[in-house]
Amino acid sequence: MDTVNIIAIISIAFLGSFGHCIGMCGGIVLAYSSIKIEPQSSKVSKSVAHLLYSLGRVFTYTLLGAVFGALGGVVTFSNSANGALLVVAGVVMILAGLSLMGKIKFLTVIEHTFSSSKLYKESFRSILNSKSNFSFFVLGMLNGLLPCGFVYFFAITAASTASPLYGALVMFIFGISTIPAMFGLGFLSSMASATNFRNMMMSLSSVAVILYGGFTIYNGYEYITDPLKTVQQCH
Repeated sequence: MDTVNIIAIISIAFLGSFGHCIGMCGGIVLAYSSIKIEPQSSKVSKSVAHLLYSLGRVFTYTLLGAVFGALGGVVTFSNSANGALLVVAGVVMILAGLSLMGKIKFLTVIEHTFSSSKLYKESFRSILNSKSNFSFFVLGMLNGLLPCGFVYFFAITAASTASPLYGALVMFIFGISTIPAMFGLGFLSSMASATNFRNMMMSLSSVAVILYGGFTIYNGYEYITDPLKTVQQCH
């Protein structure tokens, strides 16, 4: 994975985490912070709880990245197929960026939730009632499975790598890059209501998503037009 892609993934994930992620998952963080963590708990104890929750999310994202990377690898058996996948991925990224900006309803159409299902409610309730450190990790894992447009974007990016290893790496970097915002939210609940700040960060990440989509389309175009270009597993 080259430096350009790593920087782009970190930038998009970090910026977006202060906008989209706090909006989508902030309620869960605030809920477990008030229910599972005792007010008199030490800062170290609170830090461990929030870190385990974030690592649970990262674990789920990494597994999803490996799956999507493997799926992408199934269709990239030639330069043309590889290029076509990148072009499609790039177009979807641009649509996702426009949707995050609120210009179109692309993500809201495909983004749904199963949080109202009986199974999810029972699992969530059971984990919230547990005080063990491991329960914070499991809660993070469940959170990582929630349908989310931002996660969809990075899953598409993982698929475009055409490799389980690099797909997992993409989602791992994404997950790690969102930790500062979600970790901070656990201590500063006011972040959840800082609307102007969230909107600014969301706008910046949306532009980054669109630019990265254009870069991905260009890479795909190169593979399609240059039959001698070596097929690589990460772009």
